[in-house]
Amino acid sequence: MSYTKTMRQWYWPGKVAGYRNLVIREVPIPAPGPGEVLVKIHAISLNYRDIVIANDQYAGRKIIDDLTPGADPAGEVAGGDVDDWGQTASLVNIPDHLTYEEASTLSCAGVTAYRALLDGPAPIKAGETIVLQGTGGVSIFAAQIAVAAGVRVILTSSSDKKLEFAKSLGVHEVINYRSTPAWHERVLSLTNGRGAELVLDVAGGDTVTKSLDAIKFGGQVVLVGFLEGGISPGDLVIKAMFRNALVRGITVVDITLFKQLLRLVEFHKIKPVVGKVFQFEEAKDAFACLEKQDFVGKVVIRISKD
Repeated sequence: MSYTKTMRQWYWPGKVAGYRNLVIREVPIPAPGPGEVLVKIHAISLNYRDIVIANDQYAGRKIIDDLTPGADPAGEVAGGDVDDWGQTASLVNIPDHLTYEEASTLSCAGVTAYRALLDGPAPIKAGETIVLQGTGGVSIFAAQIAVAAGVRVILTSSSDKKLEFAKSLGVHEVINYRSTPAWHERVLSLTNGRGAELVLDVAGGDTVTKSLDAIKFGGQVVLVGFLEGGISPGDLVIKAMFRNALVRGITVVDITLFKQLLRLVEFHKIKPVVGKVFQFEEAKDAFACLEKQDFVGKVVIRISKD
């Protein structure tokens, strides 16, 4: 396998300045050091976090200069300590039934969904009910994982078309939150007034209040996003206390959970939902698609053509 000595790279010259100001440059391919491998990237998936970083709004964190966006690639080992690459802490094998585009969606959205549902103090169990918000990468992954685990899934969206797609994945009930703003009341109706065991909240802001209203006494709300902003209502603590609720926030986690997710994906032959695929040169269009949320599942950029 032969490779050129340089590669193309999208980056922001200096400070991040929005995805529309990304530019391409040619840079040397790095040489792997001891204990390192060189990976040829075939595909990379985008996350809402990438939009936040592009706008320099990443929860007050400092963003380095000359940043190249993206953090969820899939590829093949191309050099370095190839004989020992299986021991490299940050590398895993791609399940045989997945394409590079599908595999690139696992490390962030897939692991986040897995941790939200199956890790932590109260993992979901077969026969329980969960509520998922929207049809982005984390929620769709969570739907696939939950259906495989025998969990009843209620999913919300503002698009009837996206809700129909969700039902094709095995989602049991759907709610259009635009036509049914009091979606939490609909959840209570669907559960005979009891409420769901878990709500996966990707919106944040005022939505957290409705999420708490939709769970059973002693249920949990898992916070994984802030599409509606990072500030929650002032009565959140009181509402959580009187619901005896478990409210927890999560981020992407370690390689151990990633490997657990891969075993589940392999066993159930889960195929991640890739809504749109863009070529490397179309990276800005991919960001625009992500920003508009005009897709279901994940947005992926195909890096390599061979």
